Amino acid sequence: MDAPSFQSLVDSYYESLYRFALSLTRREADACDITQQTFYRWATKGDQLRDKSKAKAWLFTTLHREFLATRRHEVRFPHLEISSVGEEELTSAPHSLPNKMDGEALIQALFQIDELYRAPLTLFYLESHSYRDIAQILDLPAGTVMSRLSRGKEMLRQLMSQKMEPGKIVSFESQNQKGLQ
Repeated sequence: MDAPSFQSLVDSYYESLYRFALSLTRREADACDITQQTFYRWATKGDQLRDKSKAKAWLFTTLHREFLATRRHEVRFPHLEISSVGEEELTSAPHSLPNKMDGEALIQALFQIDELYRAPLTLFYLESHSYRDIAQILDLPAGTVMSRLSRGKEMLRQLMSQKMEPGKIVSFESQNQKGLQ
């Protein structure tokens, strides 16, 4: 099989890689940086991949590893914002689009879930990867992927039901992670 050209890989996978990066980082600038870094890695090391049909999995795996490396770096060297905008200052979405608001509420709930569960949920539901692909991308056993998907879906259900009850806020970001690896 001929090696895919760099441009064809960018054309085919940039958007889905960017969406995955955005779901992990929650910031557009960071998602762009990680996505570009992933393609830089392909440009410099992609020729080492023996089975070129696995380029997509290689790209997603590399992006996830770049995210983890970035997160480790941020823990060691915290990023301080020069100015921060309070949540109350943000404009709300128009109420005339109920379906869009439900989608936005779901994405916001997804962002409240710890990355441990958010990554498999994003790869499975938003990027349509198989359990095996997700296991390879995240370097996990398939059973772990399935259990994280199950737990993540339950967390999403709870968060979405809480959205219906005003005044209640639930976050799984700081939930105890014992036994989940």
